[in-house]
Amino acid sequence: MTQVPTDVPFTLPGFDTVLGVQYVEASGDRVVAQWQVTPDLQQPYGILHGGVHCAVVEGTASVAAALWFGERGRVVGVANQTDFLRAVTGGTLTATATPIHRGRMQQVWEVRIVDEQDRLAARGQVRLQNLPTRESQ
Repeated sequence: MTQVPTDVPFTLPGFDTVLGVQYVEASGDRVVAQWQVTPDLQQPYGILHGGVHCAVVEGTASVAAALWFGERGRVVGVANQTDFLRAVTGGTLTATATPIHRGRMQQVWEVRIVDEQDRLAARGQVRLQNLPTRESQ
């Protein structure tokens, strides 16, 4: 991820666009994104596919980590552990990424996904590797 916008709201090209994710707050300390649960994002039982939760957890944590690491280099996800806590069949979901650890070589971010009633639908944790540029080492 080269340049992450900080003017909100914004969308990122690629998979986030396919999912309909819109970033409504973005800084190196916290990222908030929202999206609509649509039939295209549901699994055969009519609930949001768990892979969508995983993708949004990864995406929001990556954006936050990239903004924090900034011009020092790039970040890449190396682990994503996501728990699905509440079945969601529709509505707007909100994901909020906050740091657990931001170190020289790695970062760990927690992401909480809530529904419109502020009920926890999923919770994830992403570990990211910081890849500094040669100039910043």
